[in-house]
Amino acid sequence: MALGQPRISSFNRSELTWRDKIWQINWSLIALITAISCIGFLTLYSAAGKSLEPWALKQMIRFVLGMGMLLLVAMVDLRFWMRHAYTFYGIALVLLVAVQVRGTVGMGAQRWIDLGFIQLQPSEVMKISLVLTLARYFHGATLQDVGRPLFLIPPLVMVLAPVGLVMKQPDLGTALILLMSSGAMFFLAGVRAWKFGLLIALAGGGVPVAWRFLHDYQKKRLEIFLDPDSDALGAGYHITQSKIALGSGGVFGKGFGEGTQSRLNFLPEKQTDFIFTMFAEEWGMIGGLVLLGLYSLLVANGYGIALRCRSHFGRLLSMGVMTTFFLYFFINTAMVMGLLPVVGVPLPLISYGGTAMLSLLFGFGLVMSAYISRDIPIGRRGSHED
Repeated sequence: MALGQPRISSFNRSELTWRDKIWQINWSLIALITAISCIGFLTLYSAAGKSLEPWALKQMIRFVLGMGMLLLVAMVDLRFWMRHAYTFYGIALVLLVAVQVRGTVGMGAQRWIDLGFIQLQPSEVMKISLVLTLARYFHGATLQDVGRPLFLIPPLVMVLAPVGLVMKQPDLGTALILLMSSGAMFFLAGVRAWKFGLLIALAGGGVPVAWRFLHDYQKKRLEIFLDPDSDALGAGYHITQSKIALGSGGVFGKGFGEGTQSRLNFLPEKQTDFIFTMFAEEWGMIGGLVLLGLYSLLVANGYGIALRCRSHFGRLLSMGVMTTFFLYFFINTAMVMGLLPVVGVPLPLISYGGTAMLSLLFGFGLVMSAYISRDIPIGRRGSHED
């Protein structure tokens, strides 16, 4: 127990007051989230030519609102989130369907719903909702339950439904994150490794069929990944400029606001998907490693919270949220380095975008709720167990 925190037994922790819960907040998690976000504000400020408009100021406002939401979510009893997990999933699924009907088209994709004050991207909401729902489904399940094929059909349907809708937008990057984070949830729940091997083998056999359903630009991205020099001034322009910017930054970088690739607009999407490249050009390899180190510390902190949770639901939920967060920054950084094909995945807490930041902060709020309720045993229906 941290110094200065009130001593609370596992018996009365379920009856914590709001004041008690504030004492139980994991402030190191808050500090890491804030530090990474501040790096994002500075990078967006630099991207706009050292101006708060049009990106940095809006992002800071969203962060303040998101942190308020994080703390509010953390104060709510973890059993509430468990009991209403399927409701959140249903809302997210309805929003994904609504995108197909009334969605806003941008950059060739139909991914947003215009709410006036924000462009809501339901696929980002689904990332956290799906983790919450799978944690609810697998909570209390025994290894015998997980070993039965019929038991795995409902969660598979819950995963494939949103994946199909996201692919239709089209958004291959988000679909991959949904699949991989869900796969991690299945593994953490106790699904045997040979079943994953079987699914991977089946997926590999279906690649020729899946190839025919990909859009032309998606096929081109995969071809460019395999041979980046085949169209360096066309489809391969983004990744070519990204590599140039990364290399020009060197070890210590060119300095804040001095990145030539971004300043002269050679670097595309410098405020969103390729923001890590811009940051590395200005701060060099050292700056990039510091940022990756902060990400790693945040993930380790989240997994540490998961391991301290007494309830299976709290462990699954925390690990699922942190795995999703890890996939965000791993795929983005690997993409801009040319280690993975270019897909539309933002750099978490850094890239400009409201829905991605708010949904992640909501997810961290769930992790914080799990931390505050870490000593509470939870029954299969979300009731308290002594």
